[in-house]
Amino acid sequence: MFVTMKIMKTMQRWLGMGLQSARRGAAAGLVAGGLLAANAACGQGQGWVNECDYATPYTFTTIAGTYGVLDSVDGTNEAAQFGWPQGVAVATNGTVYVVDEEFNNVRAINRVGTNWVVTTIAGPVGDAATFGYADGTNDTIEFNGPSSVAVDAAGNLFVADTGNNTIRKLTRVGTNWVSSTIAGNPNYGPGGFSDGANGDALFYLPSGIAVDAADDVYVADSSNNVIRLVESVGTDWVVTTIAGLTNAPTPFSDGTNQNAAFNVPAGLAVDHAGNLFVGDTGNYVVRKIAHAGTNWVVTTIAGTAGKADPSGAIDGTNGVATFFSPLISGPMSIAVDTNENVFVADTGDGLIRKISPLGKNWVTTTLAGTWGGSGGDDGTGTNVTFATLGGMALDSAGDLFVGDSGNNNIREGSLAVAVTTSTTPNVAISRASGAVTVWWVGSGYTLQTNANLSSTNWGTLGGAVTSNGTNSVTLAPPTGRLFFRLSN
Repeated sequence: MFVTMKIMKTMQRWLGMGLQSARRGAAAGLVAGGLLAANAACGQGQGWVNECDYATPYTFTTIAGTYGVLDSVDGTNEAAQFGWPQGVAVATNGTVYVVDEEFNNVRAINRVGTNWVVTTIAGPVGDAATFGYADGTNDTIEFNGPSSVAVDAAGNLFVADTGNNTIRKLTRVGTNWVSSTIAGNPNYGPGGFSDGANGDALFYLPSGIAVDAADDVYVADSSNNVIRLVESVGTDWVVTTIAGLTNAPTPFSDGTNQNAAFNVPAGLAVDHAGNLFVGDTGNYVVRKIAHAGTNWVVTTIAGTAGKADPSGAIDGTNGVATFFSPLISGPMSIAVDTNENVFVADTGDGLIRKISPLGKNWVTTTLAGTWGGSGGDDGTGTNVTFATLGGMALDSAGDLFVGDSGNNNIREGSLAVAVTTSTTPNVAISRASGAVTVWWVGSGYTLQTNANLSSTNWGTLGGAVTSNGTNSVTLAPPTGRLFFRLSN
């Protein structure tokens, strides 16, 4: 079997909370009551670098897959099993798609009530672990170490079929999924480099993949050290290189088009404005590629080329931040939200990082994970442990879905948030326990919930908020995705 580089790809659930009161001057704050480990440091208590800022910790739960069990089984929640879940994408309808590099298939994860149901939609079903190359329908499709997946607005999937050096498209036809190869040539030896249309274009271990609002497909062509654009032109798909230079004299440089240089670019994401963000694995940095007229301008927004800190991870501004990478495990998977916050699966450090724009600067913080830790613990902030972080993607509500490749499962991350004012109670959502906890500073308030902010259908959840002697009352776990507010 062709062994790929196993390029790792890899959140937040914003539970909107409003106060229907004349006093709406709310400010986001950290959850009280011990739910969050605010400002806990990377490697704290283990003798490692103490430089991570968990000012906005995330809570992670396992939604699918069996911890530590390598297999390919469809099913519900943790009864489902994965081999090496890599690329992750989320469709507009909330379906989570995962490519399983180990078993050469594509899985769909759908929320059904409070459960998550996993089905195989393309590639072999079960643990046959067959690999090869074939277009077709459903389980007649063959892949070779697929590593990334993206979804367009119409629900079509695009897969970086890494071992076959091709880009594949999966289209839903009724209840079936039909595969077609849109770019690359699986019969061209170990890979190559050439722009052109359809099979005349050549790739060398393509990994990251992303789709923009115009349905243009972008590919991190990892072993060619370039970023490619795959455009639909009539009935053809035309590939051009937009940034980077294969066989560049230096492995790193910012600049325009082919004046920029990358070193094993892997994770790739595109924002609403068409800017690209790249996890430049071999350089230990995260790059931004902005479209300027007919040009593409590459800049480094986090990390310093060639500077990895094997003794820990450092948060900070621009080049102060560090990522750790043994080439194929560094700042790998990338996701970006509508505010241009960039989320990074820092695989070598076992951390989820966030890079936020601040004026002309970019500030890196850590959201979850323990530096140097291993295991598959769910929880918040430093209590979370990952094995080998793979792909990740954001849904429309800000939930972050991560393929934890080494733990053979899929994790969901959300931001625990409290709303605070001087005259109203604090509200905190703890998805780790599934409970809603209310801290009060007065009586006469009710906690209300609604599944849709555009609806006036607010219902009371759990009755009036009153003192129980401990300044808090814990209500039953909510079902599904809900918004909360306090009303008097």
